[in-house]
Amino acid sequence: MTQRAEFATVRDRLAVEDLVTAYAVALDDGDWAAYHRLFTADGRADYRSAGGIEGDAGRVAAWLAESLARFTTRQHLIVNRQVRFGVLEHDTGDTARVRADYLTPMSLADATGPAAPDLVCGGRYDFGLLRTPDGWRLREVVAHEKWRRLSGGRPGTP
Repeated sequence: MTQRAEFATVRDRLAVEDLVTAYAVALDDGDWAAYHRLFTADGRADYRSAGGIEGDAGRVAAWLAESLARFTTRQHLIVNRQVRFGVLEHDTGDTARVRADYLTPMSLADATGPAAPDLVCGGRYDFGLLRTPDGWRLREVVAHEKWRRLSGGRPGTP
């Protein structure tokens, strides 16, 4: 691999990492317009393993806005990212797959101020990305919830 190719790969990896981080920030901030812009025009998300829905990014953004509204505090920590670049139409680096673990504490509205999380869940994301003229975008997001814990330490089920 030439130095130029190595630099391009590092640049792409950083852009992919930034996209995954922007995904977490959009979820935490409840910025559903930003969430939708992270996807390709035909991008889809699947949260069925966590009791959610599967569908196009716009439909899923609307569902997330409604279902997460009761949680005033959300923090999606996405770690252990494994990035693999793929081939599209015989050009290398036009697609990427990211597999990453997540931990998400969330708190319900509390008039007296911040409180301990009412729900904490963890699992793994599978992201499918595509290089577009506007940069890297999400083509697919699949959440694989592995566990959840409700307030008071009670284990929950996905």
